[in-house]
Amino acid sequence: MTPAAADPEEERRARAALTRVLEPGDERAGRLLRERGAVALLRELTGPRPGPEDPAGPDGRRFEGYRRRASTADPDRDLAAAAAVGARFVCPGSAQWPSQLDDLGDARPVGLWLRGLPDLRTWALRSVAVVGARACTPYGAHMAQALAAGLAERGWVVVSGAAYGIDGAAHRGALAAGGATAAVLACGVDVAYPRGHAGLLGRIAAQGLVIGELPPGGHPTPSRFVQRNRVIAALTRGTVVVEAAHRSGSLVTARRAHGLGRHTMGVPGPATSGLSGGVHELLRGEGVLVTDAAEVVELVGAMGELAPERRGPVLARDLLHPDTARVLDELPVGRPVRAEDLARAVGSGTDEVIGRLYELHSLGFVERQGDDWRLSRQIHGRATRTGGVRRGGH
Repeated sequence: MTPAAADPEEERRARAALTRVLEPGDERAGRLLRERGAVALLRELTGPRPGPEDPAGPDGRRFEGYRRRASTADPDRDLAAAAAVGARFVCPGSAQWPSQLDDLGDARPVGLWLRGLPDLRTWALRSVAVVGARACTPYGAHMAQALAAGLAERGWVVVSGAAYGIDGAAHRGALAAGGATAAVLACGVDVAYPRGHAGLLGRIAAQGLVIGELPPGGHPTPSRFVQRNRVIAALTRGTVVVEAAHRSGSLVTARRAHGLGRHTMGVPGPATSGLSGGVHELLRGEGVLVTDAAEVVELVGAMGELAPERRGPVLARDLLHPDTARVLDELPVGRPVRAEDLARAVGSGTDEVIGRLYELHSLGFVERQGDDWRLSRQIHGRATRTGGVRRGGH
């Protein structure tokens, strides 16, 4: 059943009113909204009571709950309250609506209240969620902040939930880098929650975006925090979890992201840390291990945005010709050796070995003592500490 087309402004006002009526993520209400349209559904909720053939269910109790809320909804009041704090309302069909939220189906937000100037649709196209434990360790806070700063410096929007711990560290990292960040709340965008992040939320609103499904004054509840996670997951190109216990809500975000076809990533921690247990479980399943912003962008970015190749430092030993390295490997530790004896050990001619020894001498690897050759003092000391000279290190 396709609802009749409504005037865009009338549709926007109706959806603004419905954010005070319908709970975030209520799929049953979302189905009614899809089938009837916002304007018709609001009229039905505020008009005469329906008869016994109520499509909301045999007893209509849920529909009655909608009606009680609808009786006090005043979209003009809410829109004015939002404007007073520099906020606005966007909904499906408007220019700033991120179409990726439509992937949520009937759990799609009725609309979003935004505090801040940037265009949400544009920002969401190049965004990454960074989430994790509230009671994080200094390691987790450092990793979240560094990761967010690196993403912001590369032109990516860092999205999180403004909670204590990892969320706050991610927002601060992006802000410190002069980059873009967005906070998705489980309350109204005019509500400072948690209270200790009032200043942080003010900075995010000034430099980025504060986003919420609830109208001005809306308060958070446990279920609303859970539903907030689906918006973070759907809005972004991928979700990175930095520290999370096995029952962490951030894992809900990551798995919802995976179910929506988004990239799911995790930053590993100590194997003995309970706060990293959930991340490690994620990495054993659908998650991809990442350690910095470059590795995140390699997954979520455009083709060719590759992380640099990881390798240890290049040592002088690594640059030797294989035949020269073999001569070096055969030199005994702690005693000199003659060139002809070394040649037999190597399986090469004496003149060839002498040439390799002079090359090693010029590079400081060996010393000459009359007709004998031995490892230089520096190389000898390293070999003694490590139990011998081995290819690839000393």
